[in-house]
Amino acid sequence: MIRVGLIGAGFVGPAHVEALRRLGYVEVLALAGSNARRAREKADELGIPEACGDYRQLLASPRVTVIHNATPNQLHFAINRDALQAGKHVVSEKPLSLTVEEGRRLVHMARETELVNAIDYNYRGYPLVQQMRAMIGRGDIGRVWAVHGFYMQDWLLYPTDFNWRILPEVGGESRAVADIGSHWCDLAQWVTGQRISRVIGRLGTMLPVRYRPAERVQTFAQAAEGQREEVQVHTEDYASVLFDMDGGAMGSLMLSQVSAGRKNRLWIQVDGSDGAMAWDHDRPEELWIGRRGRPNELVPRDPNLFAPGVGRFSDLPAGHAEGWADALRNLMAEIYDFVRAGKNPVREAPTFPTFYDGLVENRLVDAILESHRRSAWVEVAGVREQAPAPA
Repeated sequence: MIRVGLIGAGFVGPAHVEALRRLGYVEVLALAGSNARRAREKADELGIPEACGDYRQLLASPRVTVIHNATPNQLHFAINRDALQAGKHVVSEKPLSLTVEEGRRLVHMARETELVNAIDYNYRGYPLVQQMRAMIGRGDIGRVWAVHGFYMQDWLLYPTDFNWRILPEVGGESRAVADIGSHWCDLAQWVTGQRISRVIGRLGTMLPVRYRPAERVQTFAQAAEGQREEVQVHTEDYASVLFDMDGGAMGSLMLSQVSAGRKNRLWIQVDGSDGAMAWDHDRPEELWIGRRGRPNELVPRDPNLFAPGVGRFSDLPAGHAEGWADALRNLMAEIYDFVRAGKNPVREAPTFPTFYDGLVENRLVDAILESHRRSAWVEVAGVREQAPAPA
């Protein structure tokens, strides 16, 4: 049995717990929160045996093998660093850190310690996203020419909508790009096998003033009526990005957290010399394939139709819908099968997103922010740098 310590239990922490329990060989042993009372209350709610108000107590436990870091963004670097120093494998929410330099330090530490390290880019866990990558990789749509899409939400549409992600000192200098854009960009690079090499971005803050409620508001939740404080907003609600990729493809991306009626609409299309492919998070059980001169196709989530190796990402028979929680479970299975097998991430390439992938997104976010400030194309740092290869 692999025993886990969870740090942070807001929106995504309980989802980690549920995904891990579905694996059958992982126990969530302890939870660390912002204080002992709240940690104990949340642990009781989730059925977690142990709780503490200081995450360092959890890191000191010899029974905990893996740490899950589900805290607000400004805490990611310190907790990821301390967990590696304590000899724990780490699964971190994105972003890896708030700065490129901190991200680089964590990548170096992970390689030096040879501990398993992962970032929760969970959209990779969808079976038809895996199928998309496999088909593009074997040349089913020819040479990749273009990648385009969007990621839209509406949970921050009104001035009274508020969350810690809005505050740069907590969430970071970027919001829409770093929060949801990082997921889309990770997918675009992962399914095509190309890296985004330069960008030009335009950011917009549609709501420069918001009204913070007195009580804490969970992600995607709406605050109750009551006293509010006016807050000046400096992070973006919206972004448009054009980009080039190192394999020759071009791309475009639109991001919004203020698009009414769009709850979590991620859509991505890849155009090639012999066809196109598109996946829509609103219809996750279908992969669209575009053709010229013959009918288009809709590939359903059916393990019997998948490329070799993709079937393991689909638990249920065709027609039995799988969704976001299942994709998260699939990602956790990839990580924990690696841990359970005692594999060394320095000597054997992981099949899941690692701290290095988090650093890639740190650099990309920085480039988009700089591009917006300069109103110019900006090269993404480190594109020519190769990901650490197995020793």
